[in-house]
Amino acid sequence: MKKILLCIGITTLFIGCSGAKRTQEALNSGDYSHAINTAINRLTDNKVKKGNQKFILLLEEAYQKNTERELGQIAFMEKDGNESHYEAIFKTYTNLRDIQERIKPLLPLRLMEESRVAQFEFNDYENDIIDYKEDLSEFLYDNAEHLLSNAVHKMDYRKAYDDFVYLEEINPGFEDTREKIAEAHQKGIDYVTVDVVNNSQQIIPARLSEELLNFNTYGLNELWVKYHTNPLTNVDYSYKMQISFEDISISPEQIREKLISKEKQVKDGFRYARDENGAIVKDSLGNKIKIDKFKTVRCDFEQFIQTKSAQVAGQVRFFDLNTKQEIHNYPLASEFLFEHSYANINGDRRALDQDLLPLLQLRAVPFPTNEQMVYDAGEDLKARIKDILVSQRFNRPLAR
Repeated sequence: MKKILLCIGITTLFIGCSGAKRTQEALNSGDYSHAINTAINRLTDNKVKKGNQKFILLLEEAYQKNTERELGQIAFMEKDGNESHYEAIFKTYTNLRDIQERIKPLLPLRLMEESRVAQFEFNDYENDIIDYKEDLSEFLYDNAEHLLSNAVHKMDYRKAYDDFVYLEEINPGFEDTREKIAEAHQKGIDYVTVDVVNNSQQIIPARLSEELLNFNTYGLNELWVKYHTNPLTNVDYSYKMQISFEDISISPEQIREKLISKEKQVKDGFRYARDENGAIVKDSLGNKIKIDKFKTVRCDFEQFIQTKSAQVAGQVRFFDLNTKQEIHNYPLASEFLFEHSYANINGDRRALDQDLLPLLQLRAVPFPTNEQMVYDAGEDLKARIKDILVSQRFNRPLAR
């Protein structure tokens, strides 16, 4: 038990020293945020622990250096006078305030060897945060409004949307931001019509077409593209998606036969051991000694394998409805193989290997219809179409 406690103590000391060393390295390299976060986390667990004294010193130094550097950056950006700095200044002031609020609950932090309390000079950043939040809000609103009014691509509407959403996050209810979010979103959407075209010589199962066109099954969470399988008269569609079946091949129904002959020696009763005089031999306990009898058995195992396959090939095409041009083309391909085995025997089944026996319980089954084969082959197409939908991007200039 003493050895276990000693090992635990050494391990704990090693981990503590290692953590302090890495924190010191972060401090020395100017990664003050890492040093502050690590020190606060350690002190939150136990601020009076002797092994955490080093983290108090590290936090004190990292906090001072971080504050000096961040305030210096703010002063530089304010002197530069560029409105694009508003966000950085706002975030910097907010971060400085948040660090203070995380340290305050830990105070006082006593340094035992130095017989003093760690010093942290706190500032009131609230007015600065409020002022720059207002400046940033006006800057974001003006930029987003300009994008919204002068959009050249759908991406401009989407950028405006992102700015308005961010503005709503930092300053909820600023002017008519919520209305602008809805407007930017509506204008940034690409509406796409979707249909299925059959250029093959086979009938496509109705339920396969329905499932391919059921976009709810694809699990998409697409903010900027809306696919409509039943076009609406009041929607201005920009693109068309066409799922085209070009070739559907179905093989004939086949039954292959496979004959396997097996031979094995199996136990077939017993006889009693006898001595040279013909008397039955007994063991030391007086029991009659038995000797197994074996015989050779044979069995012909006739396996039947039913097979039928279907291959489906096609394309997913995207058309720009404004230019009437095809803009993207993706291949589709899928194959489905139906296979079923069963078997009959002629002879003694004891000659068969164990892995062959389950087939004897099976019988021939009806072959799937051609329609079912095409449907089963089409199952893989859903995954392929989902990949296409996820990767597809639209971005043409807006019509003027």
